[in-house]
Amino acid sequence: MILFNKFSRASVIISLFAVLALPAFPAYSVETGQAAPDFTLPGVRPEDPRTTLSELQGKVVYVDFWASWCLPCLRSLPEINGLYEKYRDQGFEVLALTIDAPVSDAEEFLADLETPLAYTLLADETSDVMYDYGVRGMPTSFLIDRDGNIQMIHEGYRDGDIEVIDNAIQTLLSASE
Repeated sequence: MILFNKFSRASVIISLFAVLALPAFPAYSVETGQAAPDFTLPGVRPEDPRTTLSELQGKVVYVDFWASWCLPCLRSLPEINGLYEKYRDQGFEVLALTIDAPVSDAEEFLADLETPLAYTLLADETSDVMYDYGVRGMPTSFLIDRDGNIQMIHEGYRDGDIEVIDNAIQTLLSASE
């Protein structure tokens, strides 16, 4: 009983300090309305070109951070593929950045998907870009307008999220026609 009380007291104290420290950490390194941090990353697959975000200015870009160990990513990546197929002829691009190191983990994950992904997959093996964006969990995505500014930050992936993302994409595409 005494041992349990010591652990319980320690757990409460540690939890209290953790909660009090939370405001000291910003939610993201970037915010909506800000310019998206530029990056250049290599492709994951042979057909994925080395890509620089700023070269896509003039398009609406969905930047999606994911990892092979992320169960929601197994669901979100194919659904985002559907949006890419739907809007790519209207100036919409998807850049899916894996933080897997080694990148072969991502390649194995992709091989298990039922439908091949048509959009660009990039390797952020050092997680430098992930840190620049302040990503805290997988998947996290950033919807960037044609001027290169972040218009939406989306964390996680749940039922109904694809409709929210779809609506945001439609809004940005129609606003810049």
